[in-house]
Amino acid sequence: MSTTKQNPVIQPYLFFNGSCEQAVEFYRKALGAEVEMMMRFKDCPEKPQPGMVPPGSENKIMHTSFRIGDTTVMASDGCSADKPNFQGFSLALSVATEAEADRAFAALADGGQVRMPLAKTFWSPRFGMVADRFGIAWMVSVPSADHK
Repeated sequence: MSTTKQNPVIQPYLFFNGSCEQAVEFYRKALGAEVEMMMRFKDCPEKPQPGMVPPGSENKIMHTSFRIGDTTVMASDGCSADKPNFQGFSLALSVATEAEADRAFAALADGGQVRMPLAKTFWSPRFGMVADRFGIAWMVSVPSADHK
């Protein structure tokens, strides 16, 4: 019997309510996300309970996982037709250089909304906040040499 203790892992799980595939493609282009797995509702090995999957959702994403750097993000279209409501959190993207911050921020801002332009702060040589076209809030930063 193994006594190795495994530390807990927290991973974001985002529900895009119909635009998951578009979001994953956006993150692939904008941030270099690598899709690890993607399953559509129609490919589920178990038949869903009646009423769980809205009619016409067979080709929607039941589950996907993708990596951005060392982080795995999971996502789905979910089972709701309501507009997604991403409030109360931000995904923090830390990059190595100011040039990387500029590129990532511009890519995320394309079709989105800049909430705080990239600028020097007391904790980072480059920090900014943006909501992407899907409504996900991002905080893009370069770690300060003092805070690495």
